[in-house]
Amino acid sequence: MEKTIVIIDGNSLINRAYYAMQRPMMTSEGIYTQGIYGFLNMLSKIVKDYEPGYMAVAFDLKAPTFRHKEYDQYKAGRKKMPPELAMQMPLLKDVLDAMNIKKLEMEGFEADDIIGTVAVRAEEEGLEPLIITGDRDELQLATDVTKVIITKKGISQFEIYDRQAMIDKYGFTPTQFIDFKGLMGDQSDNIPGIPGVGEKTARKLIVQYGSVEGLIEHIDELPAGKVNDSIRDNTQQAVMSKMLATINTNVPIDIDFEEFKVEKPNYPELIKIYRKLEFNSFLKRLDSGDEDLAAEGETAVDIDGQIPEPVIIKTKEDLGKVENAFGKDASVIIKTFGNDDHKGRPEVYGVCLMKDKDFFYIDCGGEDITEAVAEMLNRLSPKFSGHDLKKDYYALMWYGLDDPETEFDSAIGQYVIDPSRSSYDIKTMAFEHLAYNMENEKDHFSEKGQVDMFGDTSADYADYGAKWCVVAAALKAPIMKEIESNGLSDVTVKVEFPLIKVMAAMEKEGIAVDVSVLKEIGEVITARLDEISAQIYEYAGEEFNINSPVQLGEILFDKMGLTPGKKTKKGYSTSAEVLEKIADEHEIVPCILEYRTLSKLNGTYIEGLIPLIGNDGRIRAHFQQMVAATGRLSCTEPNLQNIPVRQDLGRQIRKAFVPGEGMVFTGADYSQIELRVLAHMSGDPVLIEAFNEGQDIHRLTASRVLGVPEDEITPLQRSRAKAVNFGVIYGMSSFGLSTELHISRKEAEQYINDYFEKHAKVKEFMDSRVAECKEKGFVRTIMGRKRPVKEIHAGSYMVRQLGERLAMNSPIQGSAADIIKLAMIMVYDQIRKEGLRSKLILQIHDELIIETYKDEKDRVEKLLAENMEKAMDLKVKLDVDLNSASTWYDLK
Repeated sequence: MEKTIVIIDGNSLINRAYYAMQRPMMTSEGIYTQGIYGFLNMLSKIVKDYEPGYMAVAFDLKAPTFRHKEYDQYKAGRKKMPPELAMQMPLLKDVLDAMNIKKLEMEGFEADDIIGTVAVRAEEEGLEPLIITGDRDELQLATDVTKVIITKKGISQFEIYDRQAMIDKYGFTPTQFIDFKGLMGDQSDNIPGIPGVGEKTARKLIVQYGSVEGLIEHIDELPAGKVNDSIRDNTQQAVMSKMLATINTNVPIDIDFEEFKVEKPNYPELIKIYRKLEFNSFLKRLDSGDEDLAAEGETAVDIDGQIPEPVIIKTKEDLGKVENAFGKDASVIIKTFGNDDHKGRPEVYGVCLMKDKDFFYIDCGGEDITEAVAEMLNRLSPKFSGHDLKKDYYALMWYGLDDPETEFDSAIGQYVIDPSRSSYDIKTMAFEHLAYNMENEKDHFSEKGQVDMFGDTSADYADYGAKWCVVAAALKAPIMKEIESNGLSDVTVKVEFPLIKVMAAMEKEGIAVDVSVLKEIGEVITARLDEISAQIYEYAGEEFNINSPVQLGEILFDKMGLTPGKKTKKGYSTSAEVLEKIADEHEIVPCILEYRTLSKLNGTYIEGLIPLIGNDGRIRAHFQQMVAATGRLSCTEPNLQNIPVRQDLGRQIRKAFVPGEGMVFTGADYSQIELRVLAHMSGDPVLIEAFNEGQDIHRLTASRVLGVPEDEITPLQRSRAKAVNFGVIYGMSSFGLSTELHISRKEAEQYINDYFEKHAKVKEFMDSRVAECKEKGFVRTIMGRKRPVKEIHAGSYMVRQLGERLAMNSPIQGSAADIIKLAMIMVYDQIRKEGLRSKLILQIHDELIIETYKDEKDRVEKLLAENMEKAMDLKVKLDVDLNSASTWYDLK
C-alpha cells in the first residue's frame, strides 16, 4: 500500500526474537543468528500483510540520552544485553543495508523518540505510519492515522492499536497513556512513578482526573488513606516520571521520505550475508524471477556463460557419439529425469551426461535405449559427479547399471559439512556457494506443465539438465574446499561417497513380503483391539471415541476422577507420559496404552505396509543418508528400523519378511558397539580389557560398582548395571536412571558416582567432550565427522542440559554410524569381488542383512562376520552376533 510507512523498533524486535527461541541458532563458524532469523521472519510477515511503500528501522545507541541526564537512575538495573545477542546487532544492520531498508539512530535519543518523530512527520506528509514494536511505551504514538502493532508471544502474534482501540482497551487516549506511566511507573525502565500506585489505581485516576497535572490540581480532594498519602508525597516524582515516559516527537534528525521508499534488495550483498549466516530458507525465498538476482551469478561463477549447447540423442545407434566424446574412466556429471513410485522399475524420461564442455541429453523413449545407456556406462566406467546421485543410480540400476563409482555429490558433501539442515536441494546449494539463482526441478517443470504427452519435450529437459549439470560441476570446488578445511575429507571420501551406490543397490533389491502373514497378524491385532475396546467401555461405563483426547480426558479425569496432568485450552492432556504416571490408579489406563500401541502397529505396519508392496511382492524402503545429524542412516516409506520388536505382536510382523526362493536371510549384529566405541575413545583400561577378553561387561560393571564378586551378581544387579552402562553413553541424569530403574534419586546418583569413580577415564572423556563442545560448538567422531550442537549455549537450562547430553553421546553414536557404514561398503564390495549372487538388502541400526543363496550361505556368513569385525581398527575387538534363518523374525 503506497502510503503505508512501516517504522520498526529494531532493538525491541530483535530482543523479542532472540528470547522467543528456546534453542539457539548458530552457524558452523559459531555466529549466533536466532535474533536476526526471528526478526527477518517478522519483517517478512509485515511486508506480506501490509505491502508498505516506505520502511525504516530505528535503533538505540549506547550513548546516554536526555532522560539519563534528567534522572541518572533511568534504566538502572536493566539486564545487560547478552553477548550472544550483541554480536547479532551489527549483522542485522548489514542485512538491512543489503535490503535497502533505511536505518535510523541518533546519539542522545532512544529509538522510541526517533520512531515518534518519523511518525508525526509522516502523518504531516500524508503517509500512514505503522509502528512495529514489543514496547508498550509506544502506544502513546497511536492516532486515528498512526497504528501501533505490539508483538505478543514472541514474534508470531500481534496486537494492533489506533486511537480508538486504545480507548476501548484502556479507557483513555494514547496521550493519556503517558500520564498512566507517570503514575504507576515502569519497572523495566526504572521509572519510579508513585509508590503504591499500581495499574488498577493509575487507570482509575487517569479516567477521573485526565492527567498527572489534573490529579495534582485536585490533590486536596483525595480522602485520607495510605495510597493517597503516597500520591500527595510524590507529586514531583509523578511529574518527573511522566517526563521520562514521554516520547520526544521532535528529534532533530534529517528525514527525507524518498530514502524510506521500499526498493529491491542489493541481491549480491544480501546473498553473501545470507550465505554467511547460513539462512538457507531465506535464500530459497528470494524472488527467483528477478533479473537482478539472476545477474548476480555473474559476480561469482558465470553459470549461464558455461552452459553448453545440448546434443540430443534419440537412438541407440547415436550413443556412439557419447562414447567417442567421453572415453574410458572419465569424470562425468550425470542427471536422470523420470518417474518413480519405488514399487518397481522406474520410468526414465532421459539421461543427462556431461564431460567438460560436452553435454548430451539422451531421450529414453523406451526400455531398449535406457538399457543401452546403462550398458554404455558400464563399458566406460566413468567417475560420476552430481547432486543426490542415489536417485540417478537407483533408476539406472534397474536397467543394468553396475557398480557406479562416485567422484563427488554436492548434496552429500553439504550434508557432511552441515548435517543439521532440513534439506539439501540444488537451488539452495547454488545460491549459497555460487550466488546463482536456479529453480528446483519440480518447480521448473510444474510451471511448464511437466510432460506434454503429445509433444517433444526433449529440448526442455536438455536445457534444464545442462544448467543442472553445470551447477553440479561448479559446486565441487567450494564444497570440497569446505570439506578439506573442516577436516572432513576422510569421512566424505571413504564413507559417504562410496556408500551412495550401496544404498541405491539395497533400495533396488528391496525385501520380499508375505502378504498373507501380514493379514493374519492384522486380524489378530484387530480382534485384540475389539477386546480392549469392550473392556475400556466397561470400565468407563459408556462408549466413547477412545482416539479423541478430549473425550478420553473427560472420562478419565472428570468422570473417573483419576489424577490429571496439565490441562490445556483444548482439555486434559492424555499423552503417554501422563497415562504412564497413573497406570496404577485404574485398570482402564493400561488398556488404553495397549489400545494405542496396537492401533499404531496396525495402522503403520499392517495397513501402512500393504500399499507399499510392489508388483514383484517386494517392499523398497527409502534409505536416507542426509537426515540424522549423528551420521546414522534412517529409513522411510516404510521405516523398517522402527518395527517395535520389544512387543510380541511387533516382532511377529517380521515373520512377513521372507527371502526369495532358494534363499535365506543372513544377519550380523554388532555386539554392544557403542560401549566398545566408548571404551576405545575414553581409553578406559578396564573396559578395554573386559571387551578383549570377552567378559560380560554388564556383570563386570555391577561387580566393580557394588563391590560384589562377579559370580554373585544377581540378574537384577546386572540389569541395573546395563542401564547404567548405556545411560552413561546418553548422559543420563540421576533422575532419568531413578525413573528407569524405579529406585530413589539418591540411590541412582550414588550408582552413577560409584560408576565414574571406578571408571575415571570414562568420566574424563565425557567431561572433555562437553568442554570441547562449549568451546567449539561441535564434537567429532573417530573419523572426524562433525556434529554441531547448538543447544550447548542455550539460555534455557533444560535445553543446555540436552546440549551436554548430545555432546557426550554424538561422538559415540556417530562413530558407531561410521563403523556400520564402512562395514556396508566392505561387505558390498566383497560380495561383488567374489562374484556372489547374494545381495545386501537391509541395514537396521547395528545390523546388516544379506539375502543369501543357500549354496553361498557358508561363504556369506564368513564374509559378513569378517568384514564387519575389521571395519575399523579399535583398541577393542568388534564382535558380531551372526545367524541365518528363513524369515527376518527367526534371525534373532
